[in-house]
This record gives sequence, C-alpha cells and structure tokens, in this order.
Amino acid sequence: MTGFSDSTQEISLVAFIAVATVTLLMCVMTGPDRDDLAEFYTGYRSLSPMRNGLAIAGDYISAATVLGTIGVISLTGYDGVVLALSTAVSLVLLMFLLAEPLRNAGRFTMGDALARRAPSRAVRITASAVTLAALLPLMVVQLAGAGHLLSFILGFEGSGFRTSCIVLLGVLMISYAAIGGMKGTALIQIIKTVFLLGAGVAVAVLVLNHFDWSAGGLLGAARDGSGAGDAYLRSGLQFGGNELDMISSELTVVLGAACLPHITMRMYSSRNALAVRRSMSWAVSVVVFFCLLITVIGFGAAALVGRPTITTHDPQGNTSILLVTQALVGTDASALETLIFTSVTTAIFLTLLASVAGMILACANSLAHDLFVHGVRTSLVRDATEMGVARAAAVGVGLPAIVLAVLARHWNVQPLVALSFCIGASALAPALVYSLFWRRFTRTGLMCTLIGGTLCVFVLITGTNLVSGSPHSVFPAQDFNWYPFTTTGLVSIPFGFFMGWLGTFLSRRTSGDQRRQYEAVEAWILAGAGGGSR
Repeated sequence: MTGFSDSTQEISLVAFIAVATVTLLMCVMTGPDRDDLAEFYTGYRSLSPMRNGLAIAGDYISAATVLGTIGVISLTGYDGVVLALSTAVSLVLLMFLLAEPLRNAGRFTMGDALARRAPSRAVRITASAVTLAALLPLMVVQLAGAGHLLSFILGFEGSGFRTSCIVLLGVLMISYAAIGGMKGTALIQIIKTVFLLGAGVAVAVLVLNHFDWSAGGLLGAARDGSGAGDAYLRSGLQFGGNELDMISSELTVVLGAACLPHITMRMYSSRNALAVRRSMSWAVSVVVFFCLLITVIGFGAAALVGRPTITTHDPQGNTSILLVTQALVGTDASALETLIFTSVTTAIFLTLLASVAGMILACANSLAHDLFVHGVRTSLVRDATEMGVARAAAVGVGLPAIVLAVLARHWNVQPLVALSFCIGASALAPALVYSLFWRRFTRTGLMCTLIGGTLCVFVLITGTNLVSGSPHSVFPAQDFNWYPFTTTGLVSIPFGFFMGWLGTFLSRRTSGDQRRQYEAVEAWILAGAGGGSR
C-alpha cells in the first residue's frame, strides 16, 4: 500500500476515468470523417506551428522522460541533469539538421523519406521492420509503467490489478491511434503537454518554496538525502566513474531520440519549411523549460524523500515525482494540495496514454504505407483500403505490445528503453544523415546501414549490465555480461555509419544512376525548391 489517503485515491481514480473518457471523445470528434489518407496520416497539415510544436514536445516528453529522468536525477544528481540536457540537445539537433529535409523528403512515413533517395520495395520493407524494432520495446515500457503507476497511486499491488490496468489502457491507446489518426493523437499530445507543464510548474514551485527559493539550500539538502555526499553533485555517480559509458549513453540519447519514427512523423504534418522551423522553435522552448522543471523536482525528491525511500518503492526511482509530491502536500492535504497531487498523477497518466498512442500510430502507418502498399502489393491500392489496413495494423501492433507488457510487468524494463534509443541512433540516424546529405549514397549502403546497425544493437545489448551481471538487471542471478558499457552506442553508432559507407563503396559501380536520381531531387530535399515538390 502507498501512503495516500482514501479520498486522494478516489479523486485520482475519478480524474483518470474522466480524462480517458474526454480524450477518447475528442479523438472521435477530430478523427478523419472519410477515407482520406492525407487527413489520417498528416491531418491535412492543418496544425498551426504552435500546436504542432506542442505535439512534438509531447512526443519528446514521454513517460520515460517524466518518470525515468526525474528518477535518475533524484538518485545520481549531476549525471541525471546531463541526461535531461541531452534530451534538449537532441531536439536542437533535429531542429537544425534534420527537420526541414525530412519534411521535404518524406510524405507520411520514415519509409517515404528513405525511399525518396533509394526507391525500392526492399527499402520500404526494411524501413517498416526497423520502425517496429525501434518502437515496440518503448511501447512495452510505457504500458508496463502505466500498470505500475495506477497500482501505486490507487494502493492495489496485486498482479491481477496491474494486468487489468495494462490491458484496459492498451485498448484505449489503440483506439486513440486507430480512430484519431495524426490529428487526434496530436490533440492528445497537446493536452498532455499543457497539463504536464502546469503540474510540473506547481511541483517545482512547491519545492523551491520549501527551501525559501534558495538553490544552494536545495542542492545541499539533495546531496545529504542522496547518501552519496559530494559525489552526488559531480560526474560519474551513475556509471561508477566510467566516462566512456557516460559518453556512450548521452550520445545514444542525443542521436536516438531525434530519429525515432514517432518523432520524425510530426515533421510531415507541417505545411512548409517555415512552419517546420516555427514548430521546432516552440518544441525546443517547451522541452528546455520542462527539463529545468524536472531538474528542480528531481533534486527535490532527493532532498525531501531520500534515496532509501525512493529505491524501496522503485530501484530505478520512477516513482520519485509522486513521492516528492506526496511529501510536499502531505497525507492529510487541503483541497488545494489534493488538487495539485491529482493534477500531477493525471498529467503522468495522460503522458502514458499519449506517448503510446503516437508510437502505435507511427508503426501502423509504416505497416500500411511502407509494408503493405509499397512493399507487398504490386498493384494500386485504394485510399479506403490503405486506411483500413492502417487501422487494423494499429490493433495488430497494440495487442502484442499489451501481451509483452503483461509478461514484463515485474521485470526491469530499462533494457527495452536502451534498445529503442540505440536502434534510433545506430540504424535510423546514419540512414537519415546519409540519405539526406550524401550524394554518393546507394541503395545497398542504405540497406547495410539499416540492417547492420540494428543487428549490431541486438547483439551488443545482450552483453550489457542491463541484461545480466548487476542486482537490477533483467537476470540478476546470471552473469553473461561481456560488453563493458550500459548502452551500445559507442560501438553500434560508428558501426552503423561504417556499414553505410561500406555498402556504398561495394556498390560504387551502380552508384552513378542513383546519384543522378538524388541530384534530381536534391534541391527539393535540402531547400524545398526545384522539381521534386509534391
């Protein structure tokens, strides 16, 4: 049981039900009312830069960011702050390097952007497979976290209750994606972002007010509560002083987050290059501000709750934000304090719903558009058929995610988070950079990058201490830890780029025609000018 009062738990449950009902209704109202692919995939590109920017920020501020990053800050201090800043840097990278070329090169999916450079059924099928490989693990993490969150807040620790929560929430998330399409999921992301910012400001203000708005007092109390002393405010606590491991992890976050398919698909919903720039400006501003908020909240958790209590509830610290909010408002809270706590729990609940809905939509779009229409089928497919396949694919992706989340509900799912970001950084990032900017890049090079980078991640991740060899790994009683870093990025990212170069070098005899194909659309991809417009 948690320490929450019965009235707080009842209010939270009512708030969850109300939010789920209202957001589903809004998805129905804003979803496509006819079989129009442009409306389902991009919402007719009708979102204003501000709304699209809030939706992009919502995709970036996932449950892993809210729960995981605050937990890392509360337990490791300086290293957690660097992780939060890496998330912001990742979005800046997307803004200045990839956003506009992606919008120009793509139409609906990651496969569109890659096939623009190298038209091929094999490229489409591979892009769809890598999209699933990158996003399915992240969906499992969010769904498993949703079940843990609800059981923690409502005070029910039974396995059956967690399973029921995962199944019900999974069905709700599938409904968001299948019914709402791009416009519906964007609306949920916007509501979630605004709600989360409001709740984050409220908790951060309470933390700072508790320490009389003294940053020094907050840091000193956090250092004392961490149990690590001065090491809490220095680099190296999270990775045991292994600087290469820290570099590997931060590099993976920066490149991986920027290239995950549910993030890049938001670029295609902008009307033009100017709209993309304005959308990204809004997104960067929101994410940077939120990173400041979670830094304050993370330090507040260490100061007011303390490491022993945090790790007792969750070894990774994922409940830190709930524990510090409870410490601030108390168990016998006033109406205002109860409202603040309910707002925080509801905001996290919305974050879980919106994050998975966006990932399901990205996977469903790729399966329908890349795999079915341009990969498997050889004849023309009607829009109504493709939309039907996309909605069925949402169910086909969501159900396995629910089953896997139920199976993994008692495991440490941190390796799945690392797996998703590593694939984004090691396969998708090299593929996008080469496809958008290297004239000599060939179809063979693209296939080698996607397949080689992904396989390298799968091989290396099995040897990390996230899987075995540590008390908090998936298999704590086993030790087949042979890879010296927590994430694979330090090896798999260079390997992904190398495979792209190697494949291009080996296919240089056929690169002339493909280079001319790229030069024909280069002006459109890089500047939105020329004969490649849609």
